[in-house]
Parts: sequence; structure tokens; C-alpha cells
Amino acid sequence: MNGAVELETIIGGISRGAIYALIALGYTMVYGILGMINFAHGEIYMVGSFAAIVTLAILTTLTSASFGLAGCLVLSMGAAMLVAAAFGFTNERIAYRPLRRSHALAPLISAIGVSTFLQNFVMNAQTKDKVDFPRAFSDPLWERKLEIVGVHVALIQLIVLAMAVGLMVLLHLFITRSRTGKAMRACSQDKTMAALVGIPVDRVISLTFAVGSALAAAAGMMFTMYNGQTRFDVGYTAGVTAFTAAVLGGIGNIPGAMLGGFVIGLVEDLTAYHLGADWKYVAVFALLITVLIVRPRGLLGERVADKV
Repeated sequence: MNGAVELETIIGGISRGAIYALIALGYTMVYGILGMINFAHGEIYMVGSFAAIVTLAILTTLTSASFGLAGCLVLSMGAAMLVAAAFGFTNERIAYRPLRRSHALAPLISAIGVSTFLQNFVMNAQTKDKVDFPRAFSDPLWERKLEIVGVHVALIQLIVLAMAVGLMVLLHLFITRSRTGKAMRACSQDKTMAALVGIPVDRVISLTFAVGSALAAAAGMMFTMYNGQTRFDVGYTAGVTAFTAAVLGGIGNIPGAMLGGFVIGLVEDLTAYHLGADWKYVAVFALLITVLIVRPRGLLGERVADKV
């Protein structure tokens, strides 16, 4: 076993896992408040990846000002997060709010409808082929290597990990310190009592969708920059993997979603390294089944309503 290659694989898995964790947070936040799974969340991730690429194209072709590589990446991520937040907000208003008191299957079917709509909308508005991330922005980050404990690590891996962890820290501070975050936690525990004490429950739920969607868009841009391309149907695989991470960590539990994302990323990359890429999903779902047999609520799952 090559120790250096093994360590490189672990670093790559941690970086990939951080992206899965960002997507998983959207699932777990919505479930913590509504007790429902937003099955259109993967497509929001996909929309964010396209929005980032379009923004980069605009910055490099329609403006005379030079923002630099870092400036363009930051602006494109911000634009992608805003676009995805708008889609998430609209998704809640159209697909969930009118059906909140309906049979449990109604919002599920509605969310699947939104997912199908977004896939076909992007396919027709953009293209059904793969879209490359601008190499002028990603190649310099891949080419520059940093040596860490004797292992050469691509700068892009460290940037992705730093941005993802930074967003998780900001989310944690938002949830635990801000007034709106406290309102979200109150709604997750008891929406009726939250409304009685003056909390605008509908507004809080809409904001939860928007925040979760913004995090998914950031993950979409990072993953596209990391892999070099995106497609109109990439949201399905990423969404299922991130949902698996949320369940593995404990659905409705924010630290659990983060932990689950990192674990999934590590399992994928280590399995691909030792057994081949065809086995990574087998390993992921075998791990999920094993964990759920031992701990049905997930690694950190307890009472769901208390964890958002």
C-alpha cells in the first residue's frame, strides 16, 4: 500500500464529503421543521452549478473590469446561491405550502414534479450535453500543489474544503446565535406553539428552504469546479448521495448531516481506490444499511424535532 497515495485519497474524500455535507444540510433542515423530504433539492444543486458557470461566462465576456480569479469565483458562487435561494423559496411556496395539510403523499409527488420540471427546464434552456467548467479558473487550482506532511495536495481541494467548512460554521452560528435561527429551532420543536408566541412560521419555513438551497448551490459550484463539468441530470446522483449522508448522520440533525457527508465522501474515495469506482456505491449503501440496523436513527440521530 502506498501511504502517500492513501493519504491523498483520504484528503480527496474529505473534500468531496464536505460538498455532500452542504447538500445534506438542506435535506435535514427541511425535514427538521416539516417532517418531509424535499426531493427537488438535488435539482436545486444542479441549478446552482449552471448558474455559477453562466455567471463566470458573463464576468469574463461582458465586463471590462478584471475581478481576478478569486474575485470571479466568489462572485459566481454568490450569484449561484442567490439564484438557488430564489428557486428554493418558490419551490416551498408552490409545491409545499398549499399541500402542507394534505395527505403525506401529496407534497412528495409535488416535489418529484418540481424535480422533473427543473431537469427538463435546464435541459431545454441550456443543453442536454455536458457543460464544462471554465478551465481558465479550475486548471490553475489543480496545477498548483501544496506539500502537507510529505503529500502533494492540489490547491483546489484545500479551497473546496475551506469554503465548505466555512459555510458550515456560518450556518451553525446562524442557527445558534441569530434571532431567526432561534425561530427555526422553535418551529422544529412545535410549530403551533411557535405561532402562538408570535413567530411567523410560514416565513421561517420559506427562509429554511432558501438557506438550504443556497448551501446546495454553493456545493453545486464547488463540485462542478472540482470535477470540471456538469449536466442537467447531475442532481439525481448528488441528491441521493447527500440524502444518504443525511440519513446516515441522523435525518433532522445538523451535525449529523455534516458527519454523514464526510463519512460518505471518505467511503466513496477509499472504495474507489482499493476496489474500483464501480464498487463505491455498493460500499456506501452497505454502510448505510449496517448503521441503520445498529442505530436506526443514524449516527447522531435522537429526537428529530430537537435537532434543527
